[in-house]
Amino acid sequence: MIEKFNGIFYLAVFIIHFLVFAVYAYQTVFATKTFLDKFGIDDTGAGMTRFFGSLFIGAVAMAIWVGFIRPDGLQGTWAFFNLVFLQNFCSFIFAVWSHQKKHLGVNEKTSLWEGIIVPGILTLLSAVLCYGISDKIYI
Repeated sequence: MIEKFNGIFYLAVFIIHFLVFAVYAYQTVFATKTFLDKFGIDDTGAGMTRFFGSLFIGAVAMAIWVGFIRPDGLQGTWAFFNLVFLQNFCSFIFAVWSHQKKHLGVNEKTSLWEGIIVPGILTLLSAVLCYGISDKIYI
């Protein structure tokens, strides 16, 4: 198992990254009301919030499949890992842009932690994964 990820470090990065995805999936899909209230979002935003969360569910399911179930493991899964990186990177860039411009969605309930820092950390973790397991995923 550990050798599939080129060592314990990249396995830990993989688990941490997709555990964060799983937490956001749960919050947005199954604890939607609490999530909406936390950020001062009107209840009419529940549909889009769940849509957003469903993307996390898909990524977590795929991560479980390629990381722990798939017979070929991570081999040839570059498209998945690159897509995850690009999604994280875009989230980070647009979060920075929104906070800098005090744009739509930035209010007293939004913080730099959830708005910018978490997407930044996820971007970094996914970049580290793409680099660290490149010999596996780019086959």
